[in-house]
Amino acid sequence: MQTDFTERAVERTDAPADRSREVLDVREFGPPKPLTETLETLADLADGTVLVQVNDRAPQHLYPKLTDRGYEFETVTDEDAVLTAIWRKN
Repeated sequence: MQTDFTERAVERTDAPADRSREVLDVREFGPPKPLTETLETLADLADGTVLVQVNDRAPQHLYPKLTDRGYEFETVTDEDAVLTAIWRKN
């Protein structure tokens, strides 16, 4: 299931398809845990990796923090989740 999320997110966004991918499912977390978990995961992620955040809503409060940190991102609504692909431009 997690692989399906990453594949669908990369196929439906401008995220680089040739990079490694990781998924972070935050649907069960209450605020502000999705935001903090995502930022902590990004800080520990290998350069060039695309992170796919799986959420039950668009992470509106995360977007400005990603922009401030130099990340590109795109969110798409999937059949059973909201997927946000996050990556650094190289």
